[in-house]
Amino acid sequence: MSSALDLFRLDGRVALVTGGDKGLGQGIAIALAQAGADVAVVSRSGNATATLESIAAAGRRGVALTADLSSIASIDRIVGETLVQLGRIDILVNNAGIIRRAPAVDYEWNDWRAVIDVNLDAVWALCQAVGRLMIAQGRGKIINIASLLAFQGGIRVPAYAAAKHAVAGVTKALANEWAHLGVNVNAIAPGYMVTDNTQALRDDPERSRQILERIPAGRWGVPGDLAGAAIFLASSASDYVHGHVLVVDGGWLAR
Repeated sequence: MSSALDLFRLDGRVALVTGGDKGLGQGIAIALAQAGADVAVVSRSGNATATLESIAAAGRRGVALTADLSSIASIDRIVGETLVQLGRIDILVNNAGIIRRAPAVDYEWNDWRAVIDVNLDAVWALCQAVGRLMIAQGRGKIINIASLLAFQGGIRVPAYAAAKHAVAGVTKALANEWAHLGVNVNAIAPGYMVTDNTQALRDDPERSRQILERIPAGRWGVPGDLAGAAIFLASSASDYVHGHVLVVDGGWLAR
């Protein structure tokens, strides 16, 4: 007899996770494996040894794929490699992202372009490429990693804020088109998390104090805090959830 907890199992499913070698992507990739999925881990370096070891410890298959997501030409290749090595794609997690900080009046065009290329264009291209497969098989789960800056403007990060606002918009637009085809498109908006992208903020005593004082939970988030949200959105438990941006922020937006 099945139970409600069985809705969260991912046995027999295959996930493709970008930026899965460290930080939030690593935490999500491991969580999906622990819930039963095989996982293709995409990273710029291709060095996802620690992630693959944790996936294997969960009894699942993991493969490491190398890609520079600033190049759209890499999208079809990593999708194809996942199909060859793992046979299908049931779950896509668009996690990879970069950040460039500077005052808006001094923001370099190359920095703007680099952030948009990875944080938005690659997300769109992967959604489109994998979405075609999911529509053909009649089901699939796409999880885009947005940000609190899908709701706020931030400070000294105009390209990042623009990209994350757009990720939320693309998530809703695709959900409108694909929900009736069995494809769920949703997003997770992490709060202030302990990752490489926030290192500069955490190294600034004044800025770090200001951020921490506003978080009702009283701490910065860690990658494991996204595990439950990711499993929920990747599983059958979220079959009637479409176009939602799930905030995991320790209460930041409630302030």
